[in-house]
Order: sequence, then structure tokens, then C-alpha cells
Amino acid sequence: MAFALAGIRLPTVRTSRLSARSRFQGGQMAADLAFLSRKPIKVPFLGSSSDADPAYTTVSATGKVLVPGTESDDVPSTLPTSSTEAASSNLQVEPDAGQTSTTSELTGAESTSEGDKGSNSSQAKERVEDAEEKPRCVPPPGSGRRIYEIDPLLKGHQSHLDYRYSQYRKMRNMIDQCEGSLDAFSRGYEKFGFERSASGVTYREWAPGAKWATLIGDFNNWNPNTNVMTQNEYGVWEVFLPNHADGSPPIPHGSRVKIRMDTPSGIKDSIPAWIKYSVQAPGEIPYNGIYYDPPEEEKYVFQHPQPKAPKSLRIYESHVGMSSPEPKINTYASFRDDVLPRIKRLGYNAVQIMAIQEHSYYASFGYHVTNFFAPSSRFGTPDELKSLIDRAHELGLLVLMDVVHSHASNNVLDGLNQFDGTDSHYFHPGPRGHHWMWDSRLFNYGSWEVLRFLLSNARWWLEEYKFDGFRFDGVTSMMYIHHGLAVGFTGNYNEYFGYATDVDAVVYLMLVNDMIHGLYPEAVTIGEDVSGMPTFCIPIRDGGIGFDYRLHMAIPDKWIEIMKLKDEDWKMGEIVSTLTNRRWLEKCVAYAESHDQALVGDKTIAFWLMDKDMYDFMALDRPSTPRIDRGISLHKMIRLVTMGLGGEGYLNFMGNEFGHPEWIDFPRDVQHLPNGMVIPGNNNSYDKCRRMFDLGDADYLRYRGMQEFDQAMQHLEDKYGFMTSDHQYISRMDEGDKMIVFERGDLVFVFNFHWTNSYFDYRVGCLKPGKYKVVLDSDDKLFGGFNRIDHTAEYFSTDGSYDNRPRSFLVYAPSRTVVVYALSEE
Repeated sequence: MAFALAGIRLPTVRTSRLSARSRFQGGQMAADLAFLSRKPIKVPFLGSSSDADPAYTTVSATGKVLVPGTESDDVPSTLPTSSTEAASSNLQVEPDAGQTSTTSELTGAESTSEGDKGSNSSQAKERVEDAEEKPRCVPPPGSGRRIYEIDPLLKGHQSHLDYRYSQYRKMRNMIDQCEGSLDAFSRGYEKFGFERSASGVTYREWAPGAKWATLIGDFNNWNPNTNVMTQNEYGVWEVFLPNHADGSPPIPHGSRVKIRMDTPSGIKDSIPAWIKYSVQAPGEIPYNGIYYDPPEEEKYVFQHPQPKAPKSLRIYESHVGMSSPEPKINTYASFRDDVLPRIKRLGYNAVQIMAIQEHSYYASFGYHVTNFFAPSSRFGTPDELKSLIDRAHELGLLVLMDVVHSHASNNVLDGLNQFDGTDSHYFHPGPRGHHWMWDSRLFNYGSWEVLRFLLSNARWWLEEYKFDGFRFDGVTSMMYIHHGLAVGFTGNYNEYFGYATDVDAVVYLMLVNDMIHGLYPEAVTIGEDVSGMPTFCIPIRDGGIGFDYRLHMAIPDKWIEIMKLKDEDWKMGEIVSTLTNRRWLEKCVAYAESHDQALVGDKTIAFWLMDKDMYDFMALDRPSTPRIDRGISLHKMIRLVTMGLGGEGYLNFMGNEFGHPEWIDFPRDVQHLPNGMVIPGNNNSYDKCRRMFDLGDADYLRYRGMQEFDQAMQHLEDKYGFMTSDHQYISRMDEGDKMIVFERGDLVFVFNFHWTNSYFDYRVGCLKPGKYKVVLDSDDKLFGGFNRIDHTAEYFSTDGSYDNRPRSFLVYAPSRTVVVYALSEE
């Protein structure tokens, strides 16, 4: 790469890029929450949350208060106070005569089913807008005291929790005072970056470290003297470009743009921080910011209303780029047309999409974000992404985005790192601002403008693209100064509340959940936390952090641990304890495996169980092997017991439903890191960076039976809603028989993990009297089983206590099978 200054090219050293983000938390283990688990107990409903604190009222914007003050007791210590650290949303820019600010409309280009250019009709917009009816008001904070009723153990750390909540309330108060409201504060994309108006385009950028700045690009032949910017006292640079004489915009749609700055690190060209689209030209290393403002007739018009959030989430985790059976980078359009109907058919009700935010390094799996407001251009255009989301809504699928606010790429060329030439612009300075394991930068959540940037970023994806919620990545890393590295969380509350906690980060998480749930009540937020932080999924008004769900990350780790053991060493009690080990009133998304386990260097469950036999013995016209038979049986059982006991939601990574063979390995070159370490490449091969869905569809392969079982499992949950039922009772964990029996909702689940023993007339407890029938059987021939269960048989309950249940019935439990029973509807 080289920087240009007045016709002179100045070479610089290109920063290295990490080959792949490590998803392992440095030996970190999940917290032991067994003492809070309610395994065999029906949890009572405690009623509605406490009302908002009547003593608290929001403060409206007063005068021209632009920067939070420092004398009031209401000012949090983490707020920036210098003029170079904060920039008001009230930038006090007097528009030119006739200049009227406009917001981008969701007008459209492609039909949802075939990708053709859609009608730009007002009826389509009105239909979607009428269906939304989203309130634009974030309610005031509550008292934050109910957490002590929910978990009395928290009273031992009341001083920390009260301080945390006071910092949140103070921040809300300061946002109301200085910005008008959290609603207004989270719309920074209407002020920063490129703002189109009737008379031209205004470009604004917060870069307090820069000494000089100018906007350059195709539109001015990259002349640094044409559009020199001015800086205000808050570190915001600005330039207004009037329309041409014929009324055409000063920057054509699709133009390459960058900001050139004179910084403490020298002259540098950067992609605007709030850029909405960026592209890497073929054969080039750096990305270019793209001014994306297509004509009205080319903009995509959303046709379908967003679906309501389901009571239980069944999430299909996916990656657009690797969703093709062919070794290539797939597109938004192909995913829309080919993958979404598959997800719907399989019975999932939500699709979680990774790697949406632009990331210069493909092999980072999307976790080293460079352009936070730009959808990845590898897969298509912003309008094509909108078409994908609209099609998902037509199918009744929620679309969740895997959002990365825990860290950012250390890429100086394309991203935010040293954007204004300083080490402390968006990030903490020094070692605290660097994640040594992920080789990335760490945000300073106590910075006013960082809060504006991240809150606005979350809202941008909900507002502009109509995502239905987020899976927040790396939340454990955010909440602790040590980032959870080399820390074994045991469940001791001293591990959560103390000097190791990053209160600024926790307050940010409270603010972003507050904003999302206040302005988008149907939106879903899921947090990736392995620590077991108490109050994580408790509403903010009650003193919690406000997530809807926590990812139950201990489960896949436990399955890997168990699969390394011999069958006779599998402990039924450990399996049940891990699956049910979650906090009261805090919902979890359970999963047996996700993309983490599929990455190169790890193994999927199918590969752990069947290993190299998968290469030669998955065809039905060939004899199977004991390893294949065992693997297919346990693959089905592991997934259903995880869904049955693990939480109120379930997640599966694409392809794992049918036991996709091998691992994921992104195309990459050999890399030589500055420390001398060499990371081998794979000759830029896409061979293991794809999903061979044809394996699961082929009726001549054993993969088909595994896929059919996963589909039946999803549809069973859809019909009976057992994941969110109040009723859950585990009646048997037999280490000798290797049996697990439990009730979830109206269903009775019977698991036999024994490798050889089948049990005739095996008595299982139940709650309700009547005639039971088989509703799911992993041994069904359709699912690759041995067809040992008679589906026409009827099972009548008898009164009398058994396994602490008032009734019971007799079943046949073949080895390595799970059978689910329900009361007959006749």
C-alpha cells in the first residue's frame, strides 16, 4: 500500500491480518450454576416486572449543552469531558437555502421471490409501514431493585450492582440532557458520514486527532484541494458539496470515496467510519469506500411485514459466503433463492447470519470488522441483502444478525484502527486497547462518541435492513477487563462483581438492549457469554443487563469432553446437569455444536463420532460399520436431548443437521506475522469453505436419515412447543441402565444411551393419565434406524407412584435410541 500526498507516493508497511479469529477463550470454562438450576421443579410465574421508578424523569435537551459536564453529581466518571472526545449530535450547521435533510427510504429494486426489480409502489411501503407500528420511545429506567428478589444471593454484591445501575441511569440522564433522548442519540447515521439533502451532500467525520482533512474520490478526481473540510471544537470535520448546476448530485452513486487526513502518524487515506458500502477491486489489496445512493427506481422496496418473535426460537446459523455446494463465495441472491426455502422446510423459524458487517479478511469468519455500517460486498449489494431479508420475512423467518461490538479489526488501512492517527480514537490506548489472543482492537465504551457509534450501528441494521435482532458476539470479552482469558468461572459471585468487571462495557450493553427493546419491541437479543454473569437476561428496569437469551456455551464443550470417553464412561447425571445448569428466569439458547466446532482445528459431532469412516461407508448400497451405526444413533440423540433439556431456544449451524463431513477452512495464503510466527495457508482453496447440501438431500446416502431426523425434531417442537413449556421434570437418570427419562411440556422423552442393552417393559413415570403414542422415534428407518419400535402400539398409564411421578407406563427402549411419547388425541 502507499499513501499519496501532493503527487508523491509514500510507501508504508502493510499491517498483518490474523488468519482466523480464535474462538477459544484461553482455557476458559463455563461457570457452574448448579445451585441455581431448577431441574426437576416446575418454575412458578412471578408476575410482571416492577414499574418504572416514579421518582425518575427524563430530562429534555436544554439550550445548547453539547458536552456532558463534570460538576454535577449525575455525571458518570466514565464520560469524556474534553472537547476532543465528544461531538454533539446538534452540530449547529446552518443549511443552505432550500437545503432539506432527508432520510434514506427503503425503496426497492428486487422482487422477494425471484430477485427481479420490484415495484416502487406506495402501496407496498404503506403495507409494511402499517404492519410495523413501532413506537419511538425508550421508557425511563426503573428502580433496578427486583434482581434482589429474583436472586437473594445478589444482595452480597449490592454495592457493585447499585453502582452499575446508577452509572446506567446517569448515562441515560446525560444522553437526555445533551442529545434529547436515546432515540435521537442512536440515529447518528443521520448526522455523520454522508447526508444527502435537496441542495447537496454533507459529509461529517469525528476525528479529533487529525490536524487537517479533505474528502477525495472519483467525483473530484482525488484532488485533495477541492473539498477541504473544517473542524469544530468537538473534533468533527465537515464539508458541504452543493448539487451541480443541472441539479444532479455532487457525488454520483457508486463513486469511490475516502477521507485524507494529516494525523500524528502522518498523512493517511481512510475509508469513512460511517461508510454504508465498501468494495475491494479485483487485484487490489485495499478496500474503497463507496458512496451508495442509487436512484429511487433502483432502491429495494420491502414487500412483507416482519414476523412476530416466536415463543421458542429454533435458529439456523448460517454464513452466506460458504452456503453454496460449489467451492466459491456464494451471494445474497443465491442464499435467498436456494437456502432460505431449505431452512423453512427443515422447520426452523429463525436464520442467524454471520459475517454481514464488512471485513477485509475473509478467513476471520466476519469477526474482524473493518466497516461497521457496510454489508459485506463479497456477497452482493445492500439492496440484494434487503431482498434476502424480505424473502425470509415472506417465509415467516426471523433474521438475526451476528453483530460484532466486542472488538474491531486492527487493520489500519481499511478499518477504524488509528483512524485519526492516534491509538485512542475509538479504542482504549495501550495494552488495554488490544486483544492479544484475537489480534484486534478493543472499544472504549466510556467514550461518548464510541457509544454514539455503536448504538447507532445497532439501530442502523434494524432500521435500514429490517433485521429482527442480534446475536452479540464476544460479550464475555466485553464485560471483564481480563476478557475471560485463562479464567475458569466457577459460579462464585466474586468473579462477576469487582474490579475485574468493565462497568463501562456492561452499561453499554444495558443501553443497547434498552434502545433495541424500547424502539423495536419485537426484536430479539442474544448474548454470547460463557461466564454465567448473573442478571444477564433480566430486564434492565429490574436491574439486569437486558438480553433476551444467553447462548448456553457450556453444552458443546461438555459434548466434546464426553465424546472423548468410552461409552461406558458416559455419565447420565453429568449430561443432565450440564443441560439444565442455567439461571432461574434467564432464557438460554441451547446447541450441541455451532460454527466454532466446525472450524479447522476442531471437529464436528459427526466427525468426532464417525471420523474417517464417513469417507467410505455413508452410501446405503454398501455395508455400514459399527462406528457409523454408533455415530448416526448418537448424533440424533445428542441433538434431541440438547433441545429437550438445554434451554428455551435451539441453534444449529448449517449443514450440521445432516452431519456435514470434515471441517471449515477458509481460503488463505501463508502469513508471516511480525513476531516471526508463520501461519500456513491452504493455497487459497474454497474446497472446505462450502456446504454440500446435496449430501443431506441424497436418498442413497446415510446423511439423508440424519437430516430427516433433524427436520422431524424441529417440527415436533413447532407442534408441541416443549422448549418453552413451564412443565419440566426429570424422573430418571440411571447410570447402570444408561437411561434418561424426562417430561417437557406434554411429552415424555425416553433416552437409552446403552451401547448394547435394550429394555422390554421398561417403566417410565408420567404426570397425566391416559393413552400414550409414539410421536418421534430415532430408530425409525426413515432416520437411518433399525425400525425396532412399533408405531401402532398404544401405551396406557397406570396409577401409582413411580420415580416420584403419580403414574407410569411400560415401553420398549432399544439401545442407542430416543423415543418421544405424547397423549393420544383420540
